[in-house]
Amino acid sequence: MPEGHTLHRLARQVSDVFGDQQVRVGSPQGRFADSAAQLDGAVVLGAETWGKHLFIDFGVGRFVHVHLGLYGTFDIHDPVDEVPLPVGQVRLRIVRVDGKAYGDLRGATACALLTTAERDAIVARTGPDPLRPDADPDRAWARISRSAAPIGTLLMDQAVVAGVGNVYRAELLFRHRIHPLRPGRTLRVGQWRAMWADLVDLMHDGVRSGTIDTVRPEHTPEAMGRPPRKDDHGGEVYVYRRTSQPCHVCDRPVRTQVLGGRNLFWCSRCQPTFRSRAAG
Repeated sequence: MPEGHTLHRLARQVSDVFGDQQVRVGSPQGRFADSAAQLDGAVVLGAETWGKHLFIDFGVGRFVHVHLGLYGTFDIHDPVDEVPLPVGQVRLRIVRVDGKAYGDLRGATACALLTTAERDAIVARTGPDPLRPDADPDRAWARISRSAAPIGTLLMDQAVVAGVGNVYRAELLFRHRIHPLRPGRTLRVGQWRAMWADLVDLMHDGVRSGTIDTVRPEHTPEAMGRPPRKDDHGGEVYVYRRTSQPCHVCDRPVRTQVLGGRNLFWCSRCQPTFRSRAAG
């Protein structure tokens, strides 16, 4: 599933290509046909993201809400000499009236026409997004500090923190030497603030580069004399998808287990099991 930085890049692309432009809107697949007919010929005002929710603003209280889910893609083509016939199950097609750009949405979990109130309701139940300047990390801390759930679970809960996926979860916890099964309420507020600040920096780097790179300068392939990582997710990481490979810091094999249907990755030496002093 795309992580938050990918959706923010997509919102920026939609705004750059279609913003303040009149567009033709259709649904070749047919599932969005009635809503597309209401939007056809409208002007796109722009797009923005909260976590993994993309909202395309068509003005007068009309927003197309897109959630890509696990398999969705929204491919923007700009510029083009001509707009080709749709290929595959295109749920939403947006075409600039000059015929020089178009976008096709396929396989998304959600594609719906919403009112302002409906958009606001989704935003209200979404946690703070590290990529948004209006994000309030204290909202997330209020949930984390009271919860007995593992911090690895809480970071993936979009109602706690918006936009974090499996890669950022694994890498953030490694960088802060926190075991993914540690209960949220055992963290100190200073630890959370440091994690949040790091997450903001990492995700903004992801928006700029389009990849998730989390290793510090001393652990890059060049610094360590090791081969670059080869993975379809791209980027240099510490533990994500590195099961049984040596940790870049201590050489102990990276471990994995399933939590909530998703794989955890961590180093047992760099991220030791949490032991409560009160229990001792």
